Amino acid sequence: MTRWGRIAKFLSLFSICLLLTVSCTPPQQITTPTSGAVNTPASDGRITIGTTQKPRTLDPADAYELASMGLVFNMSDRLYTYEPGSIEIKPQLATALPKVSADGSTYTIPIRQGVLFHDGTPFNAKAMEFTIQRFIENKGKPSFLLSDTVDSVKATGDYELTIKLKKPFAAFPSLLAFSGVCAVSPRAYEIGAGKFQPNIFVGTGPYKLAQYGTDSLRFDVFDKYWGEKPANKGINVQIQSSPVNLFNAFKTSAVDVAYLSLQPDQIRSLEEGAKKGDWQTITAQGSVVSYMVLNRNQKPLDKPEVRRAIASLINRQLFNERVLFNQADLLYTMIPTTFNVSQPLFQAKYGDGNFEEAKKLLTTVGFSQQNPAKVQVWYPASSPTRSLAAQTLKSLADTKMDGILQLEVKTVEGATFFKEISKSLYPVALLDWYPDFLDPDNYVQPFLACEKGSESKGCEDGGSQMQGSFYYSETMNKLIDQQRKEQNPEARKRIFTEIQSQVVNDVPYIPLWQNKDYVFAQKGVSNVKLDPTQNLIYKNIKK
Repeated sequence: MTRWGRIAKFLSLFSICLLLTVSCTPPQQITTPTSGAVNTPASDGRITIGTTQKPRTLDPADAYELASMGLVFNMSDRLYTYEPGSIEIKPQLATALPKVSADGSTYTIPIRQGVLFHDGTPFNAKAMEFTIQRFIENKGKPSFLLSDTVDSVKATGDYELTIKLKKPFAAFPSLLAFSGVCAVSPRAYEIGAGKFQPNIFVGTGPYKLAQYGTDSLRFDVFDKYWGEKPANKGINVQIQSSPVNLFNAFKTSAVDVAYLSLQPDQIRSLEEGAKKGDWQTITAQGSVVSYMVLNRNQKPLDKPEVRRAIASLINRQLFNERVLFNQADLLYTMIPTTFNVSQPLFQAKYGDGNFEEAKKLLTTVGFSQQNPAKVQVWYPASSPTRSLAAQTLKSLADTKMDGILQLEVKTVEGATFFKEISKSLYPVALLDWYPDFLDPDNYVQPFLACEKGSESKGCEDGGSQMQGSFYYSETMNKLIDQQRKEQNPEARKRIFTEIQSQVVNDVPYIPLWQNKDYVFAQKGVSNVKLDPTQNLIYKNIKK
């Protein structure tokens, strides 16, 4: 997430086990949720996708979990989208990139002609104006993404949209590629706080929703789709109740494709089967990062030397081997290597498993075997990966730090954890970050920005307070504001270098790893691809 200020946003941001999936459908085709899997003969050209991710809603103005948003992505179009394997946006319902005013506050977007919604309503600039206004005014979970940024949106022609921002924001086009900002039919929806349609989706995408059940969904090809038609005859989504069931469903060929969420040991097993030719493994660099929060308002973490000592203690390669079975990329900055501004400064300054340096840092501020630094490490429950990471970290401290640093592992139910982290209850926390949009800003502003605070008290209101680090730096606030305004890519890159340099010195967070995404497909299934935001692209898949 990029804008903080409400716990609900924070909660959805960090849902580690949720996943994106959404769709588009005329109201008359939708039934109330029912149980029972969709069973379709293998020869009918349809693709069966298995997942453990169960959508909460199909309304894009309220969908903020991976389970819902992947479905929205596949049943809809946005003004802009991504090429598989690329973080560069390209026009979709727009016909070109926006024209930006000299002051960076006004975006003029040409709109595609000849597009229909699933209910037959024509798409035009007025429909896109309605969509964006609804996204903001209905006040769903992700509404802050645009409400904090957009001052006004107006159709300034039948096929021209003009958006004025409250203040310049260089990453704004990436926000328009967010799955929830997809075009929806003005005939099927209405504007008004809380006026959501959780069981339907009427958009312009290549599929429309034919069935929405409690454990299955069926997507049929939209025969009047404006763009390239799907390579398959439709999609069946089977929602499995656990990773074990998904694993078994794939191994018995009950599903053609398995994606999200399998445990690391299951992924390792399926990779071995793929090497023997039993099925296929498709991997892609992910956009999710795992990191450690260090609360500067909790002793002894109020001392920079203690935070730096913990950064020196971290052994990422050990985490990757023991916790993740080498299914991740090591990360040495909060901005993932997906972006060319990423610089591995933690590697140069702290290394991995630099135990002597860690002990030296602690002794310089008075800690010893007789007076050890005692730190609690917390994580939200229901995550075997984070549990094992916390235990591995504790084992490192126990065996390598000569008793100078003592770590205690603690856990609590997820909803409680995310509710309480902004209240400064947790000294150290292990978390994952799922970006809202693909821009380095989304890995910086939500973590480091602070609207109210001081060097002495830390952050009292802002992103770092919501994240639990309570980091405050007036210099950092200015750098964040500068990169948000800067339209020149090279100048913006230099600002991100300054930001990363300050983070490596102040250590409010320690980056750990960047995920890899794994998809498994049966033999004979082709064109299985992911977009950069973790969405499995349905329309390309064929068998």
